[in-house]
Formats: sequence, C-alpha cells, structure tokens
Amino acid sequence: MRILLVEDDKKVASFIHKGLEEEGYAVDVAPDGDTGLAMGLDRVHDLIVLDVMLPKKPGFQVLRELRQGSVATPVLLLTARDTVEDKVQGLDAGADDYLTKPFAFAELLARVRALLRRRTEARAAKLQISDLVLDPATRSVARGGEPITLTNREFALLEYFLRNPGRVLTRTMIADHVWDYNFDTGTNVIDVYVNYLRKKIDAGREPK
Repeated sequence: MRILLVEDDKKVASFIHKGLEEEGYAVDVAPDGDTGLAMGLDRVHDLIVLDVMLPKKPGFQVLRELRQGSVATPVLLLTARDTVEDKVQGLDAGADDYLTKPFAFAELLARVRALLRRRTEARAAKLQISDLVLDPATRSVARGGEPITLTNREFALLEYFLRNPGRVLTRTMIADHVWDYNFDTGTNVIDVYVNYLRKKIDAGREPK
C-alpha cells in the first residue's frame, strides 16, 4: 500500500512518515500544496493524507483539483482548524475523513486502516464497460459473456484502465502501478502489452 503525505511541518511529516513506514506502508512526502497536487495526479496512491494549511496551495484547493482531475483516492484531511464549518468545507471538497491536530498516532493509524479497508472492499466490486466485465474477486474477465484468458500482467493492466475511466494515464503512471518500477522511456513494453490486451479483448468482436 502506498500513501501520499502532504505536510509542510517537517517534524509532523517526519513523525507520520516514520510511523507509517514502521507499519509497512510505502510513503511519498510532499512539503507543499503544488508538489502534493503534482504527485497526486502523476502517481497512483492508495490513500492521501493531506494537511489543510499548506504553502503555495491550500489543502482544500489541492483536494478540489485532485477530484477535478478524476483522482478518486481516499483523502484524510489533517488540520488544527476544528470548527464545524471547516469540517463541512473539507468533506464537501471531497475528503473522506477529517482529523484535527494535535492527534495521537494510534488514532491516525486507525483512520488510515479504516479508509484503506473501505477502499479494498470497494475494489472487490465488478468493473464493467459495455459488455466487458472484470471481476477482481475471481480474477476473471469476460466480454459478451465469453471468458477471456489473460496473463497476470494483462489482468493488472486492464483493471488499472477500468478503475480510471476518463483519466489521462501517462506511461510513467502505468509502469509505476502495473510494473512497480520507474518507467524507462527507452522501452516499448507498455505498448506491447496494450497491443496484447487489445487483441484478446477485440478478437472476433467490435474493437473497444
């Protein structure tokens, strides 16, 4: 599981970063709103922990722009502002949960686990576009009711595409999610696998 932490306070960021890594999570850290937005749009994360009071771009604005960019990743807001109005503003902007400072790491961790658990449960639902259906629970794919046999890599690639409809996916994002390494611009491995996938999905049918 990879988490994006957007926090400008170095001590707080270090405290959260260290704690999450000790729990087995991979953590990317952004020190300001602009960097956090760029990282949120460019890389796929399972959860975003976002401070509200950030330099360069406030957390609420970062959140709105992430949602406008079709990023559906769960977001946990962190802030010292605990008024009802602030909480409503954050939730209306697209946040999934809200934690006020100061907080105990145990509470942060509990909220992180709850959001990730909710995301995992949601990801178990079948994904469908027209007559193409992917079932994450059984790791099966069918089109028009006819099963399609895919390799593990092809399945992961198709699932990634179906989970991000309408979102522009760069080669780096695809490589990072499906292959889990930094993409080498000198290779055409993604093009090759997309071609494999298209041939299997469209075999004897109208192209998708």
